[in-house]
Amino acid sequence: MSLLFGPTLFTHSPHPGSLCVNKMAAPMQRGLSCLSRALGSWSRQPALVAQSIAVVPVRTKKRFTSPTYEPKYKSEKEFIEHARKAGLVIPPEHLERAIHLACTAGIFDAYVPPEGDARMSSLSREGLKQRTERLKKNVASQLSIRKIKEYDANFKTKEFPDKAKDIFIEAHLCLNSSDHDRLHTLVTEHCFPDMVWDIKYKTVRWSFVESLEPPQVVQVRCSSLVNQGNMYGQVTVRMHTRQILAIYDRFGRLMYGQEDVPKDVLEYVVFEKHLMNPYGSWRMHGKIVPQWAPPKQPILKTVMIPGPQLKPWEDYEEPQGEANKPQLA
Repeated sequence: MSLLFGPTLFTHSPHPGSLCVNKMAAPMQRGLSCLSRALGSWSRQPALVAQSIAVVPVRTKKRFTSPTYEPKYKSEKEFIEHARKAGLVIPPEHLERAIHLACTAGIFDAYVPPEGDARMSSLSREGLKQRTERLKKNVASQLSIRKIKEYDANFKTKEFPDKAKDIFIEAHLCLNSSDHDRLHTLVTEHCFPDMVWDIKYKTVRWSFVESLEPPQVVQVRCSSLVNQGNMYGQVTVRMHTRQILAIYDRFGRLMYGQEDVPKDVLEYVVFEKHLMNPYGSWRMHGKIVPQWAPPKQPILKTVMIPGPQLKPWEDYEEPQGEANKPQLA
């Protein structure tokens, strides 16, 4: 192997540890000097160094993996047995949905009004007989009043008629403005459909004139629903009032009553409250209509009189004179 350092040539001897310089090879030195000049000029050129690729590890967000735990108890039965040994009783789980009964489906033990009420004097023989029968029925009412006072301490039979009268008036005034949201807070879900039935496209004009007799509580009943702890209270109030009612259809024609003629009305209104509900209130639940009550005034409906049946190529010709007007039937 030869090493070139400038113009001098060094030759490694095949024998180890010896180094000799050959001075006799002059022609060879000239050729080698030319080669060294060429190699020197080449060595002065900028060296091409290959760029090394460095791999830098980048730390990313570490994902959380929940550790796996072996269950302490292999079965639910083993867990219940261990809990019993520790003195803990685990109640059974019932997959049941809660049911909220805001009101009852009707009037339980409805009050039966005496025949001829508000028509005969209380001093007459028949009037005294009615008062005697009413006192006999008050025994069951007194027991119910005590039950209601256990849940509603502010309930008093002397003050309740005035409160019931205000609820009755405000509920009927909601029909004039069709305020159903307010009406839901004054009447129960059982009474609401009866009050708004068939008045969707009609106009109601109702007003309270006066009370002919002070309202009075005639019957109080208290009963349970589903279970013994779910208690409901119902109070029947007798109201003898003077009212004005007029109902107009969607065409503006009078269907029932009159706006300028007041009428005397005797009603037995039932009010109900869910006693178990701490936020419950007394609401109108229904009315009791006696069998001896007089029939109501018929409703006048607007109907269309059918015209002649024409064929597709025929035209309808109105009769001479005044055009036919819709009639009331």
